[in-house]
Amino acid sequence: MKRVATILGSVVFLGAAVNAGPAANGVEVRDAYARAVPPGQSNSAMFMQLTNDSGTDRALVGAESPVCKAAELHTHIHQGGMMMMRRIDRIDLPAGKTVALQPGGLHVMLIGLKQPLVPGESVDLTLIFADGSRQLVKGPVRSIGMPPMGGFHEPH
Repeated sequence: MKRVATILGSVVFLGAAVNAGPAANGVEVRDAYARAVPPGQSNSAMFMQLTNDSGTDRALVGAESPVCKAAELHTHIHQGGMMMMRRIDRIDLPAGKTVALQPGGLHVMLIGLKQPLVPGESVDLTLIFADGSRQLVKGPVRSIGMPPMGGFHEPH
């Protein structure tokens, strides 16, 4: 029984390390997760905390994931009395600051899902920075209580 607890503890620790993401390029990724969506929903999103410890301003300019046809950077804006999602070209990461990618704000949109996102499974996401560096992030799929992503989304 003690061996099982040790193995489980190691798996949890390893999972947390992967979720945190290496800070080799100066950006630490914490609490990354993907949103579970109902069957038949073709879009989802990933959220996380990005801390720029590099000493210089950085920018996230793209993302890729094997679970979708396209991954785009998005934000929510208030327009005409409604909240709408819009694609953006970059997310600025000021030196020494943490930027939250969260529901209702900045996020990475997963468009054209190739598979269902099931709670408890994980999603790989590669973050692409303005200097050309890339960082692999692995986050669990979680159920969260919000309207389905894409409900307020307008075509580009």
